[in-house]
Amino acid sequence: MLATAASAAAQPPELAAPYEYLGWGEPQPPAQVIQETGVQAITLAFVLAHDGCNPEWEGSEPLLGGKDQAAIEAIRAAGAEVVVSIGGWSGKKLGSACKSAAALAAAYEDVITAYGLHAIDIDIEHTELSSAKARARVATALRLVQLAYPSLEISLTMPADEEGPEAASASLIADGAADHLVPYAWTIMPFDFGPPASDMATASIRATEGLARDIASSYGIGEREAYEEAGISTMNGKTDEKSETVTPANFETMLAFATAHHLARMTFWSVNRDRECHPARECSGIAQAPLQFTRLLAGYRG
Repeated sequence: MLATAASAAAQPPELAAPYEYLGWGEPQPPAQVIQETGVQAITLAFVLAHDGCNPEWEGSEPLLGGKDQAAIEAIRAAGAEVVVSIGGWSGKKLGSACKSAAALAAAYEDVITAYGLHAIDIDIEHTELSSAKARARVATALRLVQLAYPSLEISLTMPADEEGPEAASASLIADGAADHLVPYAWTIMPFDFGPPASDMATASIRATEGLARDIASSYGIGEREAYEEAGISTMNGKTDEKSETVTPANFETMLAFATAHHLARMTFWSVNRDRECHPARECSGIAQAPLQFTRLLAGYRG
């Protein structure tokens, strides 16, 4: 197990930890991002399944000995913390590959113990989310993990439409409540809506209001408490939909809403894209300063 940095961030790691994916798009060195922006945590993506129910980075690189372990050590040496994200859109998901909740919980725990993690993110999308059996397995497994690691922050990140969580996402929240799972944050991805959205701040806020209603309904709590268990994971710049652009001003509006309601989590996909375009690297597709979204996020305190 890796030692946890003594200078780890005082704030919850998942509060304001942008995603970075080291496998593509000429990623910026995470420790350099921390030093330049002041952000106190990074969410590294993605852990997937390899050879059955075995967790590996991108489903092909062992947890220890590679670039991701080196990045985690560098992030902690810079005085920050790391969140490991498990899942994503592509690849073979642990929630589908592991055939029991106990086996899935063991796979999650392999990731936790490999790095002495304080926080994990389950980015549940695509086939893992669309399967009712996989959704229920994920919820039950995370409850087992929570019982074994009561101080661990757990976030679940899932798709949304403009009215709130999509049907499968709402079902997952209900599954979690039924299993007595109380994650650090239920987080929606309010983008790629399909219908044109000219104002992504307004659309994202409306979706988050729907998320709070679903959390309140499933857990039998009030709206204020529901917001404090909610999160937003947006996409900086141009999204996968041609009609959608999240500008820095849109992001500032979302941050103001998050501050007013004390959201548990604010993040975005991704640091790789947090820059103007240049051949052979990921980018936001808009005019912006380098790491502009990350600098804004660094100021979020819930």
